[in-house]
Amino acid sequence: MLRTLILLAGMGLVPPLAPGAPVTFTAADGVTVYAKPYLAASANAPWIVLFHQAGSNKNEYAPIAPRLVELGYNALAVDQRSGGDLYPPGNETVEHLGKSESYEKAFADLEAAVAYVHHAHPAAKIWVLGSSYSAALVFELAARHPDEVSAVMAFSPGEYLADKQAVHAAARGVRVPVFIDTAADKQEIDAGRSILGAVASKQKQQYVPHAGVHGASTLRSDKNPAGYDDNWRALIAFLKTLSK
Repeated sequence: MLRTLILLAGMGLVPPLAPGAPVTFTAADGVTVYAKPYLAASANAPWIVLFHQAGSNKNEYAPIAPRLVELGYNALAVDQRSGGDLYPPGNETVEHLGKSESYEKAFADLEAAVAYVHHAHPAAKIWVLGSSYSAALVFELAARHPDEVSAVMAFSPGEYLADKQAVHAAARGVRVPVFIDTAADKQEIDAGRSILGAVASKQKQQYVPHAGVHGASTLRSDKNPAGYDDNWRALIAFLKTLSK
């Protein structure tokens, strides 16, 4: 499917990414997906594609993406079709679609985002970062598209999909580096540990925080004032292990 999207992009549907300018692209089923790029000094530096949690939107990453840029990485924050207004002003994909759809349907948006970046900057590595339900979906994304996705970061992953074995099954097909972070909650920590155990890659790690909240919001000082800095240190240490 990703190759099909890239062929469509090659027909002129994907313009170059510009600093701060919002972008749209089309998923395989015709849904228009909204996103915001954050550009580092080099557009060919690794791209971290950012996917939000349930009821949320790309603004979950408003204070996170600029810090990734400071570290030398490009980022693309995506509004998936399963989301809402957790972080104002809201989810543009959901607003234009007229409804929020299932986690499973949002997978097409993840694939389209990776295809978009791959076509715009084919020389750049693509790393994906998921939050809650999208942290579940990124394992399937990496398993299905090993030639495009070079690393996985999953914040509070779990078996959130209708098929309660789907994430573990996908993890068995993931052979790229994996980083898992969770809230400081035994159930989340255990879920993350179980999924990590299923990952096929030899380069995999889990950070167990002393203070953390659900999803990628754990990296936000306004949501996790007691622990965001430690979570950032763990993430940065992982990023430094990756090949650019």
